Amino acid sequence: MTRPALLVLMAALIVVCFIIAGPRSALLLAVGLGFGLVLEGLRFGFAGPWRQMLVERDCRGLIAQFVAIALCALVMFPLLAGSPIELSGAHAPIGLAMIAAAFVFGVTMQIVMGCGSGVLVNAGSGNFNAVLALPGFIAGSFLGSLHLNWWTALGSLPVYSLQSLMGVGNGLIATLAGLAILSGIAILSASPGKRMPLSRLWWAAGLVAGLAILNLMIAGQPWGVVYGLGLWGAKLAQAGGLEVALTSTWSSPANAERLTESLFTDVTTLTNIGLMTGALVVTQWRRAVAYGRDEPQVQSTSHGVWLVMLLAGVIMGYSARIAFGCNVGAYFSGISSGSLHGWVWFAAAFAGSVIGIRFRNKLFNTSTDSAAKNASTKGVGLPTRTRVSTAAAIMLVLLLWIDSRNAEPINPFAAPWPTALGSGEVPSGAHCTNL
Repeated sequence: MTRPALLVLMAALIVVCFIIAGPRSALLLAVGLGFGLVLEGLRFGFAGPWRQMLVERDCRGLIAQFVAIALCALVMFPLLAGSPIELSGAHAPIGLAMIAAAFVFGVTMQIVMGCGSGVLVNAGSGNFNAVLALPGFIAGSFLGSLHLNWWTALGSLPVYSLQSLMGVGNGLIATLAGLAILSGIAILSASPGKRMPLSRLWWAAGLVAGLAILNLMIAGQPWGVVYGLGLWGAKLAQAGGLEVALTSTWSSPANAERLTESLFTDVTTLTNIGLMTGALVVTQWRRAVAYGRDEPQVQSTSHGVWLVMLLAGVIMGYSARIAFGCNVGAYFSGISSGSLHGWVWFAAAFAGSVIGIRFRNKLFNTSTDSAAKNASTKGVGLPTRTRVSTAAAIMLVLLLWIDSRNAEPINPFAAPWPTALGSGEVPSGAHCTNL
């Protein structure tokens, strides 16, 4: 596609979403597109910078994450305090199963080379391994939702936030101080020349923070990923004849409502769709600049590894659900909105990443630095990025088509106020930290 056609495509998607579901849904889709454009276009991620820090002693991406979280916290803390009815934070309980699940998620995200948002972005950009892992992530997140209450019952603390423990002002200071300490440790541990972020990462940190703040103001809750993927699995299971609404998790009023309503009204689904589409647009934009030449696949794999990617996706989704979120909902949004759970999640998942990198190196029998090879190296021809991203788009369209046949019709006259902030109403929908 040409570059003007790609811009028209994004505008058309937003307009169609506006017509179908109203202004709030259209705005959230636009925010999701922004996330996809920034994460893929400026190469800002979560799993990759952790791997670079652990393997190459390169902390530039990690510092950019901390900066983005700090910028969000500076705005989110006063917003949450000023509008407690309209806005809610990404707060979740700390528990034994939650810590173990965050550790397992850290392991598997390094095997797949992407967290929840990373899998969506990589699938949209045509990464073959991500398209294999995405169905597994969807299935695993749904399965995890069925067992969440059992795991939580093993032992959990009440939901703690820094605001409730220390007050808004002191909680914000503690958050910024914690991020500053982590940044200092990372800088001291990094190799010379790999300490301060490149200019694109500074831009990415600011843009991601700005988009995350817009997400809070529009949706009424912070940016999340896992709930949307679990809902996709629940919708597909329900379409297949499973009585999902009778399960303990999906029988709750908020979740039962999400099951019956269109995916175009679910806030995490909208940003997830935007993530994938934005990444696809960036990939096609690069292809247009390169006169139709595709970027090479970043990983050459054998058929056995394809199965590993699918299974790793299932474990990722399951563990993310039990841990109340992934790098986005638990780590990024959790810390930036004051959740104590977010800090514990980060420590457990980072520790898991250490093990995950070792597993990945053994799996591919190579170092992380030489992971990108030509597909002919192992005698397996991989499809081009254009074909893979097209397959991912078809999967997404098929999901929306199945949902349209089963969900209740959207009443355009009942569309919510464009933004949760200023609506005077409690946030609708659910976040991956408050199932």
